[in-house]
Amino acid sequence: MASNPAFNRLSKDAQQGYAGFRTGGPQGGSGATHGTTDQLSAQQLQDMYSAPSAVRPGTDRAVTMDDVVMKTLTLFAIVLVMGAVGWGVAAANDGLGLLLWMGGMVATLVLGLVIAFKKTLSVPLIVGYAVVEGLFIGAVSQFFAAYFDPPNTPAFQGIVAQAVLATVATFAGMFIAYKTGLIKVTAKFRRIVTMMVFGYAIFAVVNFGYAVWTNTAFGIGGTGMLGVGISLFAVGLAAVTLALDFDAIDYAIRTGAPQKYSWLLAHGLIVTLVWLYIEFLRLFARLRE
Repeated sequence: MASNPAFNRLSKDAQQGYAGFRTGGPQGGSGATHGTTDQLSAQQLQDMYSAPSAVRPGTDRAVTMDDVVMKTLTLFAIVLVMGAVGWGVAAANDGLGLLLWMGGMVATLVLGLVIAFKKTLSVPLIVGYAVVEGLFIGAVSQFFAAYFDPPNTPAFQGIVAQAVLATVATFAGMFIAYKTGLIKVTAKFRRIVTMMVFGYAIFAVVNFGYAVWTNTAFGIGGTGMLGVGISLFAVGLAAVTLALDFDAIDYAIRTGAPQKYSWLLAHGLIVTLVWLYIEFLRLFARLRE
């Protein structure tokens, strides 16, 4: 939940009954209806989290793992297609590529905040975010390939292919670690990761300003040991955040979130994966320098 502020609303809506949904009931005893949540104890909220979900008759069905997987694949496909477009535009025109890079960075930030804090869940906004994110990723990837791959480097040996492979491997490793219980997401764990993510976000903004001011590629640390250490920390933080995303999916399924929330869960997962991919690109670029 720390990787995407929208998941805070997921938790809040679960406690309030998802505005038409509720977990448990008089017989189930696993949750509370809207209006009584504020009176629940911490133990009751934990019981609600752990208990099976129950959806009222006549409402839309609750989210399932299949829903989340399908929505994630849909958004991932959009990112890939638009990424190819962004790559082609950046390769053909450096100016337009830079526009996609900088404009995409600002647009994803604005859209991300709107999605996170909008009172109602908007699927078109989530899809639009994937479109913009794909264009941004395509332009960024083309830049890294152009500047950090030696001439005539085969595509499968390029920095982009290495970053993709590292991202997929990290995702698989974190998923196995989470499912086997090697990594347990507790309230304390979530708070710590949340603070670290917010702290790194502040650092990233400061570092971007420093990089622009000093006209350096990576900002603080450059390509030295400090810079490599910063990139390793960022990769580790993004990887750990995946566990929070997996936990958010389990939480939504347990509390009987409406099927529409699968779009929100998929969005959060894609956001973290793209962040992880960008950090791998930066790490490998620093190592090549």
